[in-house]
Amino acid sequence: MTAVTETIVIDRCAVATMDGSSVAGTGTEYAVGHVIVAGGRIAAVGAGPAPPVDDATVIDGTGCLATPGLVNTHHHLYQWLTQGRAQQCGLFGWLTELYPVWARVEPAQVHAAATAGLAWLALTGCTTTTDHHYVFPKRGGDALFAGPLEAEIAAAATVGLRFHPCRGSMDLGESAGGLPPDEVVEDTGEALAATAAAIEQYHDPSPGSMLRIAVAPCSPFSASDNLMREAAALARSTGTRLHTHLAETRDEEDTLREQKGMAPAEYVEELGWLGDDVWLAHCVHLGDTAIRRFAAAGTGVAHCPSSNGRLGSGIAPVRALLTAGVPVGLGVDGPSSGDAASMVGEVRQALLAARSRSDDGAAALTARQALWMATRGGASCLGRDDELGCLRPGMLADLALWRLDTLANDAIAHGPGGDPVAALVLGPPAPVELLLVGGNPVVRDGKLCTADPAQAVRAVRAARHRLFGEAP
Repeated sequence: MTAVTETIVIDRCAVATMDGSSVAGTGTEYAVGHVIVAGGRIAAVGAGPAPPVDDATVIDGTGCLATPGLVNTHHHLYQWLTQGRAQQCGLFGWLTELYPVWARVEPAQVHAAATAGLAWLALTGCTTTTDHHYVFPKRGGDALFAGPLEAEIAAAATVGLRFHPCRGSMDLGESAGGLPPDEVVEDTGEALAATAAAIEQYHDPSPGSMLRIAVAPCSPFSASDNLMREAAALARSTGTRLHTHLAETRDEEDTLREQKGMAPAEYVEELGWLGDDVWLAHCVHLGDTAIRRFAAAGTGVAHCPSSNGRLGSGIAPVRALLTAGVPVGLGVDGPSSGDAASMVGEVRQALLAARSRSDDGAAALTARQALWMATRGGASCLGRDDELGCLRPGMLADLALWRLDTLANDAIAHGPGGDPVAALVLGPPAPVELLLVGGNPVVRDGKLCTADPAQAVRAVRAARHRLFGEAP
């Protein structure tokens, strides 16, 4: 992405800064306010009309709400190729059906899927996203890309989102008692060496970075104890973060108790995987002791309510996690399980799921707490809450401007006692009027301006047909 040269003033919009705490879910808000962006960062936020700014592009935000850009903390972009499959399967059955398909995915197909998925994330309000790619077939690259990681990094550069790809790995195939087929697992040493090489080549720890790598063995049932331990050591020696799936299903807990004599949280703690440099996906089945340990260690959770609901895995104890002080972000998860893959849609789903799960009912989670998870909480999981996740001077200019004067949202946002935050969270998905990443427009006037969505659809459709050997 080119360097920022434009000064942008977003004027006469509602503003939710999200600079409050997760438990209270509060922060500074302006019914009518402004945001000024200069040099890729937030220069000013305040109430009322903006003061005059020389040589600025002024955007009339009347009818809109400005929020921090949403942060997606768990995804599998390549799964855009296999949406809608295994619809009645739980996690293990779903994986068993799809692993043989994923084993055939080529890097060029990953690029097509990633471009489409990232474009959709942008159009649903996401400015920063992770991706957890752990399928590395032994055939390697293709004519266009050295491998799948390179393919998705190229896609993120095109679309313009801030990207935290997780170099995943699996070394426990079927022949060794694991779940994935042997053709998609790596030798332990090879996986660690490839992860170290990815960090060396791509990881940018500098302030304002657009690209950071995380170390991410796939899961306790596809990664050996040795890989998990050595991955943690690699991450800490290189100053990178750690990520994996954990406690997603009862089957996983039963298997770990049978094989290791420990619950999932105990298992990862034994392997050195609790710390403030770790965030874990799902964490549906956590007891009170595990939640306290996560809070004490500063370990984050990527909450994926749509995917967990679709696979029938259950819903994470979000209220208890937030109350304990655990950093909680939201994730759309892979499009094969969280098919909609809409970041703003996940905010609403998180609210509804928490209220359905908890004995507290409607008091379990507020609209502002749900939005906090998608912004500040996500930034905290990625170790970037000093730069991302709220609107205040000095923070990176990653923000979304949502149009709330539509037929479906207007009454909630602008009617008597109107509440724009509630309109965004409780109402139908609001259109993104403007999306800035580091002050650069990625969406403008409701349209993606870094890539062609129609071309992305054509490319991913062709990739999907090639994968399944079907005529387009």
